[in-house]
Amino acid sequence: MREDREANKEINKETDRMVREMFAETSRQMQETSKEIKEVNKQLNKQLNKQLGKLGNRLGEFVEGLVAPACKTLFAQRGIPVHKVSRRMEADLPGDRRMEIDLFVVDTDAAILVEVKSKLTLDDVRDHMTRLEEFREFFPEYADKRTMGAVAAMVIEDQVIRFAIKNGLFVIMQTGETLTLANDEAFIPREW
Repeated sequence: MREDREANKEINKETDRMVREMFAETSRQMQETSKEIKEVNKQLNKQLNKQLGKLGNRLGEFVEGLVAPACKTLFAQRGIPVHKVSRRMEADLPGDRRMEIDLFVVDTDAAILVEVKSKLTLDDVRDHMTRLEEFREFFPEYADKRTMGAVAAMVIEDQVIRFAIKNGLFVIMQTGETLTLANDEAFIPREW
């Protein structure tokens, strides 16, 4: 009997050791699996962000494609005859300074910089006003033109419209199936 107890103790010790080893191995495998899952998630998020970025760029190009032809008509109605609308004008300055203009509308004495978004925010308007302030520095060849600004979007909240107009910008927005200026007839655009 004593031998049986000793044998049972040894068996219990061995069983405990084996159970501890199994738990340790299971824990190690779970940690390894967790790391692998995190890495897969990281890669999936990276790919998803890349695809969403491409989609956002395509949507922006689509909106620009809708707004560009409307600019001639809309600005002509306000006494600004447009003879050229250019998309994606870019300029670089020393110190990694860069400016991109979504739509550049020109007539003989005026230039209108149009910022185009699918959804326009207050920050977008502020950024565009900064762009207007710096325009002549980036594009000195247009220094002789009156410079005005416009923002355009498919979705614009009322407060953003009011802010942009208050700051002297034309606001191009979708109304039904057409694009219109949100500015009333008495609006006088700010010149930069």
